[in-house]
Amino acid sequence: MIDLHSHILPFMDDGSASIDDSISMAKLAVADGITFMACTPHVIPGMYDNDTQEIRFAIRNLQRTLYDQGIALELALGADVHIAPDLPVTLGTEFIPTLNGTRYFLFEPTHHVLPPRLEELSARLLNVGFIPIITHPERLSWIVQHYHIIERLNEMGCLMQITAGSVTGAFGKTVRYYTERLLDEGRVDIIASDAHNTNSRPPILSKARDIVADRLGIEAATSMVLGRPAQILANRTVVARGLGVKANKSAHASTKKNGLGSLLNNWMRGDKS
Repeated sequence: MIDLHSHILPFMDDGSASIDDSISMAKLAVADGITFMACTPHVIPGMYDNDTQEIRFAIRNLQRTLYDQGIALELALGADVHIAPDLPVTLGTEFIPTLNGTRYFLFEPTHHVLPPRLEELSARLLNVGFIPIITHPERLSWIVQHYHIIERLNEMGCLMQITAGSVTGAFGKTVRYYTERLLDEGRVDIIASDAHNTNSRPPILSKARDIVADRLGIEAATSMVLGRPAQILANRTVVARGLGVKANKSAHASTKKNGLGSLLNNWMRGDKS
């Protein structure tokens, strides 16, 4: 599996607090079947002022340590990018990295207040060639009042990434409701761990994958933890599953009532959904 969202780099944000923590997280990820992981520390101006060079340097150091200890986890460049009006200019530069240098990036809206002009900024980013991957929309508290914003972002071409813990119920009933609604409507493109540690926020994908496989089928679940992440890291075209999803919007209600190259090649021989 490929994990596109993690806070495994030490000393960068509210994730790993030491190199030992990072090593423990890497071991746990490998034991779960994760072989590639994007290192995506927060980029929040004034709070976590991480830039591309700093993140890349931290990845090289951690990757060297993992190699030395025989831990088979490959790391890729990325960031958990907080909303900012200058992103169309700063993204993909020495200031803010995209995922593995591609057109794709993790886009984190504020959690508790709907950001003003979010759709306008997303449209600007799409227009200049970047593809926002909206991180954990199911965990944004404003989704309760503004679910239509998530729908519109998805339908304009933004990809949707949910957290593995949301699928398993680790974030409570409300988050799980919106997780299942997004899944049932066909809006979820990626499942990622958003790992911060080995206990409350571990780098585990298999449990969520299996739950989604039971709900939507093994091909859809595998697509979310391998196929689409591999295509994203290779900068191949990934179309949001939510485009044209309006016909499926009643599905949730009825349910409630009732090496990267080789990984990508293997996936491309099978389902492309």
